[in-house]
Amino acid sequence: MPNPKRRHSKSRGAKRRTHYKASAPTVATCPNCSSMKQPHMVCHACGYYNGRKILNVD
Repeated sequence: MPNPKRRHSKSRGAKRRTHYKASAPTVATCPNCSSMKQPHMVCHACGYYNGRKILNVD
């Protein structure tokens, strides 16, 4: 396997990593209580998922 003969600079590594970003999670409205939640997840406000009660929220 070939190995690098010289060290790559910090700026060269930073240029390669410019696309490594955190993305904001997608949100959808809950059809039961109209609060914002992540899709395909149980709503933390009302405890419903797919029209059925999953969590007991107090």
